[in-house]
Amino acid sequence: MALLRVRAAAAGPSASAAPGRLPGLALAVLGVGVAWCAHRLLPDLPMLTASVVLGIVAAHLPRVRAVVRGTARPGLSYAGKRLMRIGIVLLGLKLSLDDVLGLGWATVTMVLGVVAATFLGTWWLGRRLGLPGDQPLLIAAGYSICGASAICAVSEASDSDERDAATSVALVTLCGTLAIAVLPLLQQPLGLSDAEFGRWVGASVHDVGQVVATAQTAGPAALGEAVLVKLMRVALLAPLVAAVAMSVRHRRRGGATARKRLPIVPLFVVGFLAMVALRSSGPLPSATVDAAQHVQELLLAAALFGLGSAVDLPSLTRTGGRVAALGLCAWAVVAGVSYAGVLLVMA
Repeated sequence: MALLRVRAAAAGPSASAAPGRLPGLALAVLGVGVAWCAHRLLPDLPMLTASVVLGIVAAHLPRVRAVVRGTARPGLSYAGKRLMRIGIVLLGLKLSLDDVLGLGWATVTMVLGVVAATFLGTWWLGRRLGLPGDQPLLIAAGYSICGASAICAVSEASDSDERDAATSVALVTLCGTLAIAVLPLLQQPLGLSDAEFGRWVGASVHDVGQVVATAQTAGPAALGEAVLVKLMRVALLAPLVAAVAMSVRHRRRGGATARKRLPIVPLFVVGFLAMVALRSSGPLPSATVDAAQHVQELLLAAALFGLGSAVDLPSLTRTGGRVAALGLCAWAVVAGVSYAGVLLVMA
């Protein structure tokens, strides 16, 4: 009996954790299914956006709320962290260094300037507005790099609170969704050609799916330019996460109450870079790339449903005005700086 108890204790955390996650994972799968159906009915609605919204709705429905905050919470948190990491790794297969460098060094410099100005400006303003926790950092990462994926990657590197990540994802997703409707209306008034519009969208819209939905309104030329510029921003995810991890380790060094020691480069970022290297090493079968893209989208959708379910609207309203102000200002910064950059590069 003693031996059995020892074995049970040794296997306990891993053996009991998996069944405890099943209700939440099942709910995330159901949410992804509903989001997929919504995307099929409304093609202009990205599945990832629908997943976040459905997660927020589920967390506030009277009969579902208790399940989301109770038995389903472990699985939803697992989806928001672990599945997101796998999705970010697979995101690297979208990126080929040859395609990015083919845009030219002037465009590379423009993208670096847009990312730096957006990240630093948003982070500084968020701190000035007094947003709690890591929200300024996470919102800055989402606006400057690649939306919810960047927020989750940086939150892992900085060991941020789940509620900070959820609030940041909700804000960035909302603004990225608004861009789908607003930016196409500005192409003609701003005098942008299709190629210029595509680069503007790729440099200023947050999530890859939102970039595709926005740029496709101007045709295939705009879409191609937008995706390449966007993937160039995605390439900056790895150095940003590494910089955040190093900064966190430096802050905690010597602290008496330091939490777990974080790696300089998280394992999922190493996986992301490995997938980029694999895609850049030579042509991959289109079926492999397409299958990986579908899996990645499903994993990210499940993760975003889990994060959306952690949003608490009553507590969000207490900082809602400041969060909204930061979102609008950051949106103006990234759109304005990227517009100026596109005009300079393509003049």
